[in-house]
Amino acid sequence: MSNQKAEILAPVGNWEMCLAAVHNGADAVYVGMPNFNARGRAKTFELEELREIIEYCHRYGVKVFLAFNVLIFERELAEALPLLIDVLPLAPDAFIVQDIGLARLIHQLAPDQVLHASTQMTITSYEAIEATKDLQLKRYVLGREVSLDEMARIREKTEKELEVFVHGALCVSYSGQCLTS
Repeated sequence: MSNQKAEILAPVGNWEMCLAAVHNGADAVYVGMPNFNARGRAKTFELEELREIIEYCHRYGVKVFLAFNVLIFERELAEALPLLIDVLPLAPDAFIVQDIGLARLIHQLAPDQVLHASTQMTITSYEAIEATKDLQLKRYVLGREVSLDEMARIREKTEKELEVFVHGALCVSYSGQCLTS
């Protein structure tokens, strides 16, 4: 394993949170995709606000990841696809995705767009990473249940970036299965 610096990734739900993250050393922030993210009760940004946040963060060298971490139902495609087409030119550094079909759709529209596997994908083993290798995911956000020993075993078998939560709200269900919580 290389001696990579840990990345500080902060959630951003409003401008105050964005400013605090940028000016207190965050390497990256994550923002919910408007109307399509796992934080159903959180405020989401309008497209213009999202553009401003991405531009602001990039001005300070802070990456912006868009959490598009929900399953997209067929009836939602009519709303999700135009939004995705509007958001792609904003140049987010990555999309954090749960839906396999959405990952494929993003790569069809923007083959070079970076994708991260959300914790909602429930990735808890190297085998799960292997099963999704055709999705070209750069990073995997491991489930909170993965022990340090299990993380080490996963790390030995893959060169993919791995992300883990070091704090946060506890799910009352299996990590990442937010709708059942």
